[in-house]
Amino acid sequence: MKFLAHINIMPKAELLDPQGKVVVKNLPNLGLKGVSDVRIGKHVTMELHAENEQEAHDKVELACSKLLANVIMESYDFVVEEV
Repeated sequence: MKFLAHINIMPKAELLDPQGKVVVKNLPNLGLKGVSDVRIGKHVTMELHAENEQEAHDKVELACSKLLANVIMESYDFVVEEV
């Protein structure tokens, strides 16, 4: 079976996000006021083959925890759907 995973990887909430701070600081220059926080992360899509949804979930979990995310500094979540 073919699956598509949508993975979101974000800096952990307790860590500073320098990119996000720069964006917040510069949004008023674009006329966008009232934004108090921006967090910048990554969105990854992964197409994979597996026997069932649980196997696909397990493969994505392994990829996230061992390669895609730095689990010391980042958190992740994902959704797997059959395509």
